[in-house]
Amino acid sequence: MVRTPRPMRLTADHVALVHRAVPEGEVAAGWRPHTEAEYAAWVARVLAQDPAPGAPLRLFVYGSLIWKPEVAHVDETEALLRGWHRSFCIRLPRFRGTPEFPGLMMAIDRGGSCKGLIFTLEPGDRAAQLDRLFRREMPYLPTNNLPRWVRPLTAAGPVPALAFVMNRASALYTGRQPPEAVADVLARACGHGGTGAEYLLHTTSHLEARGIRDSLLWKLQHLVAERIEAAGPLT
Repeated sequence: MVRTPRPMRLTADHVALVHRAVPEGEVAAGWRPHTEAEYAAWVARVLAQDPAPGAPLRLFVYGSLIWKPEVAHVDETEALLRGWHRSFCIRLPRFRGTPEFPGLMMAIDRGGSCKGLIFTLEPGDRAAQLDRLFRREMPYLPTNNLPRWVRPLTAAGPVPALAFVMNRASALYTGRQPPEAVADVLARACGHGGTGAEYLLHTTSHLEARGIRDSLLWKLQHLVAERIEAAGPLT
C-alpha cells in the first residue's frame, strides 16, 4: 500500500544543480561485456538452483529496481532480508560518475538487515526474465552484483526470492564508508547516466512512499542536500 511520505530535504531542484552533460566514457581496461554464452550460463545456473521452481518467480528489490523495474510484476510485498544491509559500496567510474570523480552506487552487503520489497513477476518465460535482469544488473565482467536465492521474511512468513548481492571480490568494492564521506560523493558525482543525488532521491522517495524508512538513506538525503546548497551549481 502506498502511504503519505515524509517531506524530504533533498529535492529535484538540488539534483538540477548537480546535473551536467557528460559524454559516455569507454569501459575501463580489464572490464568487458558478458558474452551471449556467459549470460545463458548464468540463467541456466540460477534456474537450476531455484528452491521453488513451481512457484511464481519472485525478486527481492531494495534500490533502483523499485523505481525502474526491468521486468513487469503483478504484486509487491514488503519484506525484511536478514544478513544483508544497504550500502553505498560500489565505486562508479562511469554511468553516475567519471574516472576523474567516481560516483557511488548502492548494493546489499553482508551483515545487518534490509527492508525492501518482493516483486512477484508476471507469469511467463523465466529464462527470458532472468536474461533481461542479468543484462541490466551484470553488464560487465568482472561483475559487481551476483544473483543469489534468499528467503526474505514477509507478513505471511519467509518467501524464496532472487536478489542481487555485492560481489566483495570486485575491484570496485569500497567497503563500508562513513555517511559524511558518501554524501560528499553523491552531492557532486555525475556521469552520462545521471547524478548520485538523483539516484538517492528516487530510491529514498520510493521507499518512503511505501512506508519503508531506511535511517541511512534518510540521513544521507539531508547531508547531500546540505552539501549541494553550500556548493551551488557545478561549473
